[in-house]
Amino acid sequence: MHESGEDPEGVVDALITASRALVAVAARSVADLGDVTLPQYRALVVLASRGPQRGVDLAAELGVTPSTATRLIDRLVKADLVDRQPLPGDRRAVEVTLKPAGRRYVAKVTRRRRAEIRRIVERMSPQEQTGAVAGLRALANAAGEVPEQQWWLGFERLERTEQDEGMEGEHRS
Repeated sequence: MHESGEDPEGVVDALITASRALVAVAARSVADLGDVTLPQYRALVVLASRGPQRGVDLAAELGVTPSTATRLIDRLVKADLVDRQPLPGDRRAVEVTLKPAGRRYVAKVTRRRRAEIRRIVERMSPQEQTGAVAGLRALANAAGEVPEQQWWLGFERLERTEQDEGMEGEHRS
């Protein structure tokens, strides 16, 4: 037993069971929306929440080798969801940026996922909902995940930056 009274293995078991349910929700949320895989979607989410990334940093964030990330990025570039540009001063490094179509894709998947999770939450009692919120926030925090509100604030900053850049291009024409 842990000093909290809960057996750590019981917590791990409960989280594994919940993660299976959430992975199923995630898989369904990207199904029928094109040829984007869950790892590719995760890359889009990283770019949406944290902004442009060097390819090597994106690989580290995704927990894959740089060569695997390169292939994943190639597919996302081909799908017109991200842009890849060489970094000045470092011929080997590239910066990966979310394109507007990638941002729209993430928003659509997020809406689908939220709707399905909402249906699940509505089947829980108010007490269960309160306990779930506290536990899941603690888990996300421990995992270093960006909170949803901050994630969307970063997403909105990215949108404003791209809108400003579009306006500058209009003034130059």
